[in-house]
Amino acid sequence: MENASLTTALQSAPIERLASRYVLATNYRAVSSPSLPNYLAMTSGSTWGITDDAYHVLPAGGLGAQLTAAGVTWRAYMEGLTSAGCLRSPYPYALKHNPFAYYGGECPSNVVSLDALDADLAGDTPSLMWITPGLCHDGHDCALAEAGVWLEELVGRIAASPSWRDHGLLFVVWDEGDGRSSVVPLIVASPDAESRRVDIEYDHYSLLAAIEDRFGLPRLGAAKDAAPLTDLLPPRSR
Repeated sequence: MENASLTTALQSAPIERLASRYVLATNYRAVSSPSLPNYLAMTSGSTWGITDDAYHVLPAGGLGAQLTAAGVTWRAYMEGLTSAGCLRSPYPYALKHNPFAYYGGECPSNVVSLDALDADLAGDTPSLMWITPGLCHDGHDCALAEAGVWLEELVGRIAASPSWRDHGLLFVVWDEGDGRSSVVPLIVASPDAESRRVDIEYDHYSLLAAIEDRFGLPRLGAAKDAAPLTDLLPPRSR
């Protein structure tokens, strides 16, 4: 999700319902601005010194390459992605919100349209699923009232799937705040989650560390020294 501080996001009733139902980190921080460097931090442990949303060809690697090399199945679902591909798909798709397109200068075949999500949830579900909404449903161009409704419906579909009910773990995160605060929501949902709030300080590197630890992968970049969200996870996922 996009560009909302914790305080602002919780003003949306659907988002507040999700935060109240599951586990909410109340001191989770973006690491940069604008969007792109935060997405890179979440998938490589570095912002690469980037301070804009332009296209930059980075060395091959990142979380996707780690998963592939380890034999872990994964897919990234991009709302608005068309046959024009990662670099040229039209609005509401946003290249700057697709970090996998930057490593090596092209998208791996694991990056697909969001239209493929429901079939994958009902069938052969990848071990890791990344979802990027389009520029309206992520709250960037449309009001949180609309984005929140979309998000709540999406989480409901995921939570109803057999794969998620079988010890699944869902992170809902915002890339950056609203210019006044870098504290953004992180909601952690699992089938056996009990509603609670955790005030320990975390950031995007913590999220990457948690994902890499879950799949037994080496931590990349700044994730090496990050606290890995342990207090937010259900006991069997710690």
